[in-house]
Amino acid sequence: MSLDPKSVPSKSPITVLRARVVLPISGPPIENGAVVIAGNLIQAVVRWADLAVPKRARVVDLGEMVLLPGLVNAHCHLDYTGMAGQLAPTKQFIDWLKLITMSKSGWGYSDFAESWLAGAGMLVRTGTTTVGDIEMVPELLPEVWAATPLRVFSFLEMTGVKSRRLPLEILGEALAKITSIPIGSRRMGLSPHAPYSTTPGLLLLTADAARHLNLPVVVHVAESDQEFEMYMYGEGKMYDWLARGGRDMSDCGLGSPVQHLERHGLLGKNLLAVHVNYLAPKDIALLAKRQVHVVHCPRSHTYFRHRRFALSELSAAGINVCLGTDSLASLHLPKKQVAELSLFEEMRELAITHPELKPEFILQMATKNSAAALGMPKQIGELIPDAQADLIAVPYAGKIADAAKAVVNHRGNVAASMIGGNWAVEPAAIFP
Repeated sequence: MSLDPKSVPSKSPITVLRARVVLPISGPPIENGAVVIAGNLIQAVVRWADLAVPKRARVVDLGEMVLLPGLVNAHCHLDYTGMAGQLAPTKQFIDWLKLITMSKSGWGYSDFAESWLAGAGMLVRTGTTTVGDIEMVPELLPEVWAATPLRVFSFLEMTGVKSRRLPLEILGEALAKITSIPIGSRRMGLSPHAPYSTTPGLLLLTADAARHLNLPVVVHVAESDQEFEMYMYGEGKMYDWLARGGRDMSDCGLGSPVQHLERHGLLGKNLLAVHVNYLAPKDIALLAKRQVHVVHCPRSHTYFRHRRFALSELSAAGINVCLGTDSLASLHLPKKQVAELSLFEEMRELAITHPELKPEFILQMATKNSAAALGMPKQIGELIPDAQADLIAVPYAGKIADAAKAVVNHRGNVAASMIGGNWAVEPAAIFP
Protein backbone atom coordinates (compact mmCIF):
# COMPACT_ATOMS: atom_id res chain seq x y z
CA MET A 1 0.00 0.00 0.00
CA SER A 2 1.00 3.63 -0.37
CA LEU A 3 0.10 6.36 2.09
CA ASP A 4 -2.23 9.18 1.16
CA PRO A 5 0.03 12.27 1.31
CA LYS A 6 -2.91 14.31 2.59
CA SER A 7 -3.13 12.09 5.68
CA VAL A 8 0.46 12.84 6.73
CA PRO A 9 1.23 16.31 8.13
CA SER A 10 3.82 17.91 5.83
CA LYS A 11 6.28 18.74 8.60
CA SER A 12 5.87 15.54 10.62
CA PRO A 13 8.87 13.19 10.55
CA ILE A 14 7.94 9.77 9.18
CA THR A 15 9.35 6.59 10.72
CA VAL A 16 8.73 3.07 9.47
CA LEU A 17 9.32 0.25 11.94
CA ARG A 18 9.72 -3.23 10.46
CA ALA A 19 9.67 -6.39 12.60
CA ARG A 20 9.50 -10.17 12.29
CA VAL A 21 5.97 -10.09 13.75
CA VAL A 22 3.62 -7.19 14.44
CA LEU A 23 0.88 -7.75 17.04
CA PRO A 24 -1.74 -5.01 16.65
CA ILE A 25 -3.85 -6.53 19.51
CA SER A 26 -7.06 -5.36 17.82
CA GLY A 27 -6.33 -7.52 14.77
CA PRO A 28 -4.50 -10.71 13.76
CA PRO A 29 -0.69 -10.88 13.93
CA ILE A 30 1.22 -9.74 10.85
CA GLU A 31 4.26 -11.69 9.73
CA ASN A 32 7.07 -9.46 8.42
CA GLY A 33 5.01 -6.43 9.37
CA ALA A 34 5.54 -2.70 9.42
CA VAL A 35 4.19 0.24 11.41
CA VAL A 36 4.27 3.69 9.80
CA ILE A 37 4.52 6.62 12.22
CA ALA A 38 4.09 10.31 11.44
CA GLY A 39 5.09 12.53 14.33
CA ASN A 40 3.48 11.02 17.42
CA LEU A 41 0.72 9.07 15.65
CA ILE A 42 0.47 5.73 13.89
CA GLN A 43 -0.47 6.10 10.23
CA ALA A 44 -0.60 2.49 9.05
CA VAL A 45 -0.02 -1.12 10.18
CA VAL A 46 0.66 -3.39 7.20
CA ARG A 47 2.73 -6.20 5.74
CA TRP A 48 6.19 -5.00 4.79
CA ALA A 49 5.77 -6.43 1.30
CA ASP A 50 2.64 -4.34 0.75
CA LEU A 51 4.16 -1.02 1.81
CA ALA A 52 5.44 1.64 -0.56
CA VAL A 53 7.87 3.38 1.79
CA PRO A 54 7.43 7.16 1.72
CA LYS A 55 10.47 8.95 0.24
CA ARG A 56 11.19 11.02 3.33
CA ALA A 57 10.70 8.13 5.78
CA ARG A 58 13.34 6.80 8.10
CA VAL A 59 13.23 3.01 8.13
CA VAL A 60 14.15 1.17 11.32
CA ASP A 61 14.49 -2.58 10.80
CA LEU A 62 14.08 -4.15 14.24
CA GLY A 63 14.88 -7.60 12.87
CA GLU A 64 13.83 -10.70 14.79
CA MET A 65 11.33 -9.00 17.09
CA VAL A 66 7.70 -8.91 18.01
CA LEU A 67 6.41 -5.34 17.76
CA LEU A 68 3.31 -4.58 19.82
CA PRO A 69 1.59 -1.74 21.65
CA GLY A 70 3.22 -0.44 24.80
CA LEU A 71 1.85 -2.12 27.92
CA VAL A 72 -0.70 -0.13 29.94
CA ASN A 73 -0.42 -0.57 33.70
CA ALA A 74 -3.83 0.33 35.12
CA HIS A 75 -2.82 0.35 38.79
CA CYS A 76 0.45 1.05 40.55
CA HIS A 77 1.95 2.66 43.65
CA LEU A 78 5.27 3.99 42.36
CA ASP A 79 6.15 5.69 45.63
CA TYR A 80 6.21 2.31 47.42
CA THR A 81 8.88 0.84 45.13
CA GLY A 82 11.58 1.21 47.78
CA MET A 83 9.66 -1.11 50.11
CA ALA A 84 10.39 -4.12 47.90
CA GLY A 85 11.12 -7.20 49.98
CA GLN A 86 10.60 -5.41 53.30
CA LEU A 87 7.13 -6.75 54.10
CA ALA A 88 6.93 -10.51 54.41
CA PRO A 89 3.46 -12.02 53.87
CA THR A 90 1.27 -11.90 56.97
CA LYS A 91 -1.49 -14.23 58.08
CA GLN A 92 -4.04 -11.42 58.24
CA PHE A 93 -4.59 -8.55 55.82
CA ILE A 94 -4.89 -6.05 58.67
CA ASP A 95 -1.43 -7.10 59.89
CA TRP A 96 -0.01 -6.09 56.50
CA LEU A 97 -1.86 -2.77 56.76
CA LYS A 98 -0.18 -2.16 60.11
CA LEU A 99 3.24 -3.03 58.66
CA ILE A 100 3.02 -0.74 55.67
CA THR A 101 1.64 2.10 57.79
CA MET A 102 4.60 1.75 60.13
CA SER A 103 7.05 1.60 57.20
CA LYS A 104 5.65 4.75 55.60
CA SER A 105 5.81 6.69 58.86
CA GLY A 106 9.61 6.65 58.77
CA TRP A 107 9.90 7.99 55.22
CA GLY A 108 10.49 11.58 54.13
CA TYR A 109 9.94 13.45 50.87
CA SER A 110 13.24 12.34 49.33
CA ASP A 111 12.52 8.68 50.13
CA PHE A 112 9.19 8.80 48.31
CA ALA A 113 10.70 10.73 45.39
CA GLU A 114 13.54 8.26 44.92
CA SER A 115 11.10 5.37 45.21
CA TRP A 116 8.72 6.89 42.63
CA LEU A 117 11.49 7.50 40.10
CA ALA A 118 13.00 4.05 40.63
CA GLY A 119 9.63 2.45 39.97
CA ALA A 120 9.07 4.55 36.86
CA GLY A 121 12.45 3.43 35.54
CA MET A 122 11.51 -0.20 36.09
CA LEU A 123 8.26 0.21 34.18
CA VAL A 124 9.98 1.83 31.20
CA ARG A 125 12.62 -0.91 31.02
CA THR A 126 9.98 -3.64 31.16
CA GLY A 127 7.66 -2.32 28.51
CA THR A 128 5.04 -0.20 30.24
CA THR A 129 4.34 3.03 28.35
CA THR A 130 1.32 4.26 30.35
CA VAL A 131 0.63 3.88 34.07
CA GLY A 132 -2.25 4.73 36.38
CA ASP A 133 -0.48 5.64 39.62
CA ILE A 134 -1.83 6.28 43.11
CA GLU A 135 -0.14 9.35 44.59
CA MET A 136 0.19 9.29 48.35
CA VAL A 137 2.62 12.24 48.21
CA PRO A 138 1.08 14.74 45.75
CA GLU A 139 3.90 17.18 46.48
CA LEU A 140 5.98 15.09 44.05
CA LEU A 141 3.83 16.35 41.18
CA PRO A 142 4.38 17.56 38.52
CA GLU A 143 8.18 17.41 38.85
CA VAL A 144 8.38 13.61 38.72
CA TRP A 145 6.33 13.59 35.51
CA ALA A 146 9.09 15.55 33.81
CA ALA A 147 11.67 12.97 34.90
CA THR A 148 10.09 10.03 33.05
CA PRO A 149 8.94 9.42 29.46
CA LEU A 150 5.95 7.45 30.81
CA ARG A 151 2.40 8.59 30.27
CA VAL A 152 1.28 8.96 33.87
CA PHE A 153 -2.28 9.20 35.16
CA SER A 154 -1.92 10.38 38.75
CA PHE A 155 -4.78 9.58 41.12
CA LEU A 156 -4.57 11.56 44.36
CA GLU A 157 -5.03 9.29 47.36
CA MET A 158 -7.51 10.36 50.03
CA THR A 159 -8.22 8.72 53.38
CA GLY A 160 -9.53 10.46 56.47
CA VAL A 161 -10.36 7.90 59.17
CA LYS A 162 -7.11 8.23 61.12
CA SER A 163 -6.63 11.96 60.57
CA ARG A 164 -10.24 12.81 61.56
CA ARG A 165 -10.21 15.57 58.94
CA LEU A 166 -13.48 16.74 57.44
CA PRO A 167 -14.36 15.14 54.06
CA LEU A 168 -14.83 18.54 52.40
CA GLU A 169 -11.36 19.60 53.53
CA ILE A 170 -9.76 16.40 52.20
CA LEU A 171 -11.47 16.60 48.83
CA GLY A 172 -10.89 20.33 48.55
CA GLU A 173 -7.16 19.85 49.04
CA ALA A 174 -7.04 17.21 46.29
CA LEU A 175 -9.03 19.33 43.84
CA ALA A 176 -6.85 22.35 44.59
CA LYS A 177 -3.79 20.29 43.65
CA ILE A 178 -5.42 19.18 40.41
CA THR A 179 -6.40 22.73 39.42
CA SER A 180 -2.98 24.12 40.36
CA ILE A 181 -1.23 22.11 37.63
CA PRO A 182 -1.32 23.58 34.09
CA ILE A 183 -4.08 21.93 32.10
CA GLY A 184 -1.73 21.00 29.27
CA SER A 185 0.10 18.49 31.45
CA ARG A 186 -2.79 17.36 33.60
CA ARG A 187 -3.53 13.64 33.71
CA MET A 188 -5.15 13.36 37.09
CA GLY A 189 -7.99 11.80 39.03
CA LEU A 190 -9.18 11.03 42.54
CA SER A 191 -8.57 7.98 44.69
CA PRO A 192 -10.54 7.58 47.92
CA HIS A 193 -8.29 4.77 49.10
CA ALA A 194 -10.81 2.11 50.16
CA PRO A 195 -14.21 1.92 51.85
CA TYR A 196 -12.67 0.98 55.20
CA SER A 197 -10.11 3.83 55.17
CA THR A 198 -12.57 6.56 54.20
CA THR A 199 -15.90 7.88 55.39
CA PRO A 200 -19.29 7.82 53.66
CA GLY A 201 -19.16 11.60 53.44
CA LEU A 202 -15.88 11.55 51.51
CA LEU A 203 -17.19 8.91 49.10
CA LEU A 204 -20.35 10.92 48.40
CA LEU A 205 -18.41 14.14 47.82
CA THR A 206 -15.89 12.37 45.58
CA ALA A 207 -18.63 10.83 43.45
CA ASP A 208 -20.32 14.21 43.00
CA ALA A 209 -17.08 16.06 42.18
CA ALA A 210 -15.95 13.40 39.73
CA ARG A 211 -19.24 13.58 37.82
CA HIS A 212 -19.20 17.36 37.58
CA LEU A 213 -15.50 17.65 36.68
CA ASN A 214 -15.35 14.51 34.52
CA LEU A 215 -12.57 12.97 36.58
CA PRO A 216 -11.62 9.29 36.72
CA VAL A 217 -11.71 7.61 40.13
CA VAL A 218 -9.76 4.67 41.57
CA VAL A 219 -10.86 2.74 44.67
CA HIS A 220 -9.40 -0.40 46.26
CA VAL A 221 -12.53 -2.43 46.98
CA ALA A 222 -13.39 -5.93 48.21
CA GLU A 223 -9.68 -6.67 48.44
CA SER A 224 -9.76 -8.97 51.47
CA ASP A 225 -12.13 -11.39 53.14
CA GLN A 226 -11.83 -9.24 56.27
CA GLU A 227 -13.14 -6.18 54.40
CA PHE A 228 -15.99 -8.24 52.97
CA GLU A 229 -16.92 -9.58 56.42
CA MET A 230 -16.80 -6.09 57.92
CA TYR A 231 -19.22 -4.60 55.40
CA MET A 232 -21.45 -7.59 54.78
CA TYR A 233 -22.00 -8.63 58.38
CA GLY A 234 -20.68 -5.81 60.59
CA GLU A 235 -18.16 -8.05 62.33
CA GLY A 236 -14.71 -9.61 62.08
CA LYS A 237 -11.09 -8.72 62.75
CA MET A 238 -10.97 -5.61 60.54
CA TYR A 239 -14.23 -4.40 62.06
CA ASP A 240 -12.90 -4.86 65.61
CA TRP A 241 -9.52 -3.25 64.79
CA LEU A 242 -11.04 -0.14 63.23
CA ALA A 243 -13.71 0.14 65.93
CA ARG A 244 -11.00 0.15 68.61
CA GLY A 245 -9.34 3.00 66.73
CA GLY A 246 -12.48 5.08 66.98
CA ARG A 247 -13.84 4.72 63.44
CA ASP A 248 -17.61 5.20 63.11
CA MET A 249 -18.77 1.71 62.11
CA SER A 250 -22.38 2.58 61.34
CA ASP A 251 -21.73 2.11 57.60
CA CYS A 252 -21.05 -1.63 58.14
CA GLY A 253 -23.38 -4.61 58.11
CA LEU A 254 -25.43 -3.16 55.25
CA GLY A 255 -24.17 -5.22 52.32
CA SER A 256 -20.98 -5.99 50.40
CA PRO A 257 -18.15 -3.47 49.79
CA VAL A 258 -19.31 -3.16 46.16
CA GLN A 259 -22.84 -2.36 47.34
CA HIS A 260 -21.34 0.19 49.74
CA LEU A 261 -19.80 2.05 46.78
CA GLU A 262 -23.14 1.87 44.95
CA ARG A 263 -24.98 3.48 47.87
CA HIS A 264 -22.51 6.35 47.78
CA GLY A 265 -22.70 6.97 44.05
CA LEU A 266 -19.24 5.79 43.05
CA LEU A 267 -20.07 2.94 40.69
CA GLY A 268 -19.86 4.19 37.12
CA LYS A 269 -17.90 4.04 33.88
CA ASN A 270 -15.33 6.48 35.31
CA LEU A 271 -14.44 4.08 38.15
CA LEU A 272 -11.47 1.72 38.24
CA ALA A 273 -12.33 -0.80 40.95
CA VAL A 274 -9.07 -2.40 42.04
CA HIS A 275 -8.86 -6.02 43.30
CA VAL A 276 -12.58 -6.94 43.63
CA ASN A 277 -11.69 -10.32 45.12
CA TYR A 278 -14.66 -11.01 47.42
CA LEU A 279 -18.11 -10.59 45.94
CA ALA A 280 -21.71 -11.08 46.97
CA PRO A 281 -24.01 -12.94 44.53
CA LYS A 282 -25.41 -9.79 42.85
CA ASP A 283 -22.18 -7.76 42.79
CA ILE A 284 -21.03 -8.82 39.32
CA ALA A 285 -24.34 -7.86 37.74
CA LEU A 286 -24.17 -4.51 39.52
CA LEU A 287 -20.62 -3.82 38.31
CA ALA A 288 -21.67 -4.71 34.77
CA LYS A 289 -24.75 -2.51 34.89
CA ARG A 290 -22.69 0.49 36.01
CA GLN A 291 -19.94 -0.23 33.42
CA VAL A 292 -17.23 -0.28 36.09
CA HIS A 293 -13.69 -1.24 35.06
CA VAL A 294 -12.01 -3.88 37.24
CA VAL A 295 -8.24 -4.00 37.75
CA HIS A 296 -6.62 -7.31 38.69
CA CYS A 297 -3.08 -7.42 40.12
CA PRO A 298 -2.00 -11.10 39.87
CA ARG A 299 1.22 -11.08 41.90
CA SER A 300 -0.34 -9.06 44.72
CA HIS A 301 -3.29 -11.46 44.65
CA THR A 302 -0.93 -14.40 45.10
CA TYR A 303 1.03 -12.61 47.85
CA PHE A 304 -2.09 -12.27 49.99
CA ARG A 305 -3.29 -15.80 49.17
CA HIS A 306 -6.74 -14.57 48.17
CA ARG A 307 -9.42 -16.88 46.81
CA ARG A 308 -9.37 -17.50 43.06
CA PHE A 309 -10.09 -14.29 41.15
CA ALA A 310 -13.48 -14.41 39.40
CA LEU A 311 -12.06 -13.46 36.02
CA SER A 312 -14.26 -15.68 33.87
CA GLU A 313 -17.43 -14.59 35.66
CA LEU A 314 -16.56 -10.89 35.41
CA SER A 315 -15.62 -11.17 31.74
CA ALA A 316 -18.71 -13.19 30.90
CA ALA A 317 -20.82 -10.37 32.33
CA GLY A 318 -19.20 -7.94 29.90
CA ILE A 319 -17.02 -6.19 32.49
CA ASN A 320 -13.76 -4.71 31.25
CA VAL A 321 -11.05 -6.45 33.30
CA CYS A 322 -7.50 -5.17 32.99
CA LEU A 323 -4.11 -5.60 34.65
CA GLY A 324 -1.98 -3.65 37.10
CA THR A 325 1.21 -4.29 39.01
CA ASP A 326 0.10 -2.86 42.36
CA SER A 327 3.25 -2.08 44.37
CA LEU A 328 6.39 -3.94 45.34
CA ALA A 329 5.27 -3.70 48.97
CA SER A 330 2.96 -6.64 48.24
CA LEU A 331 5.50 -8.86 46.55
CA HIS A 332 7.75 -11.44 48.21
CA LEU A 333 10.44 -13.21 46.21
CA PRO A 334 13.33 -15.55 47.07
CA LYS A 335 16.45 -13.64 48.11
CA LYS A 336 18.30 -14.27 44.84
CA GLN A 337 15.50 -12.77 42.74
CA VAL A 338 15.31 -9.03 42.12
CA ALA A 339 11.85 -7.54 42.53
CA GLU A 340 10.76 -5.33 39.64
CA LEU A 341 7.57 -3.67 38.57
CA SER A 342 6.76 -5.50 35.35
CA LEU A 343 3.53 -6.26 33.54
CA PHE A 344 5.29 -9.23 31.92
CA GLU A 345 5.61 -10.73 35.41
CA GLU A 346 1.93 -10.02 36.05
CA MET A 347 0.89 -11.63 32.76
CA ARG A 348 2.98 -14.71 33.46
CA GLU A 349 1.49 -15.01 36.96
CA LEU A 350 -1.99 -14.74 35.49
CA ALA A 351 -1.17 -17.48 32.97
CA ILE A 352 -0.11 -19.73 35.87
CA THR A 353 -3.18 -19.07 38.03
CA HIS A 354 -5.61 -19.17 35.08
CA PRO A 355 -4.13 -21.71 32.63
CA GLU A 356 -7.37 -21.74 30.63
CA LEU A 357 -6.71 -18.23 29.32
CA LYS A 358 -5.35 -17.72 25.83
CA PRO A 359 -2.19 -15.59 25.60
CA GLU A 360 -4.02 -13.20 23.25
CA PHE A 361 -6.63 -12.52 25.94
CA ILE A 362 -3.97 -11.91 28.58
CA LEU A 363 -2.19 -9.46 26.27
CA GLN A 364 -5.45 -7.64 25.64
CA MET A 365 -5.92 -7.20 29.41
CA ALA A 366 -2.49 -5.51 29.63
CA THR A 367 -3.03 -3.23 26.65
CA LYS A 368 -6.43 -2.53 25.09
CA ASN A 369 -8.48 -3.20 28.24
CA SER A 370 -6.29 -1.02 30.45
CA ALA A 371 -6.40 1.75 27.85
CA ALA A 372 -10.20 1.72 28.00
CA ALA A 373 -10.12 1.80 31.81
CA LEU A 374 -7.92 4.92 31.77
CA GLY A 375 -10.20 6.64 29.29
CA MET A 376 -7.93 6.31 26.25
CA PRO A 377 -9.56 3.66 24.03
CA LYS A 378 -8.21 3.55 20.47
CA GLN A 379 -5.51 6.02 21.52
CA ILE A 380 -3.13 3.65 23.32
CA GLY A 381 -3.00 -0.13 23.80
CA GLU A 382 -3.57 -0.88 20.10
CA LEU A 383 -1.62 -0.51 16.86
CA ILE A 384 -4.23 1.21 14.69
CA PRO A 385 -4.23 4.34 12.53
CA ASP A 386 -4.44 7.60 14.53
CA ALA A 387 -3.44 5.91 17.80
CA GLN A 388 -0.48 7.24 19.74
CA ALA A 389 2.86 5.84 18.63
CA ASP A 390 3.43 3.87 21.84
CA LEU A 391 5.17 0.61 20.93
CA ILE A 392 7.56 -1.96 22.37
CA ALA A 393 9.71 -4.67 20.83
CA VAL A 394 10.52 -8.09 22.29
CA PRO A 395 13.06 -10.53 20.77
CA TYR A 396 11.41 -13.38 18.87
CA ALA A 397 12.34 -15.68 15.98
CA GLY A 398 9.62 -18.35 16.20
CA LYS A 399 6.37 -19.07 14.42
CA ILE A 400 3.80 -16.31 14.05
CA ALA A 401 1.16 -18.49 15.76
CA ASP A 402 3.25 -18.59 18.96
CA ALA A 403 4.14 -14.90 19.11
CA ALA A 404 1.53 -13.90 21.70
CA LYS A 405 2.55 -16.76 23.99
CA ALA A 406 6.20 -15.74 23.67
CA VAL A 407 5.36 -12.16 24.67
CA VAL A 408 3.38 -13.25 27.73
CA ASN A 409 6.33 -15.42 28.81
CA HIS A 410 8.98 -12.76 28.13
CA ARG A 411 11.35 -12.08 31.02
CA GLY A 412 13.38 -8.97 31.70
CA ASN A 413 13.69 -5.76 29.73
CA VAL A 414 12.29 -4.94 26.31
CA ALA A 415 14.58 -4.48 23.32
CA ALA A 416 12.97 -1.16 22.39
CA SER A 417 10.23 1.16 23.58
CA MET A 418 8.64 4.19 21.95
CA ILE A 419 6.25 6.63 23.65
CA GLY A 420 4.51 9.27 21.60
CA GLY A 421 6.86 8.75 18.67
CA ASN A 422 10.01 9.16 20.78
CA TRP A 423 12.35 6.39 21.85
CA ALA A 424 12.14 5.64 25.57
CA VAL A 425 14.39 2.59 25.09
CA GLU A 426 16.33 2.94 21.87
CA PRO A 427 16.94 -0.26 19.90
CA ALA A 428 20.52 -1.51 19.84
CA ALA A 429 20.83 -1.14 16.07
CA ILE A 430 19.07 1.32 13.81
CA PHE A 431 19.44 0.96 10.07
CA PRO A 432 19.15 4.15 8.00
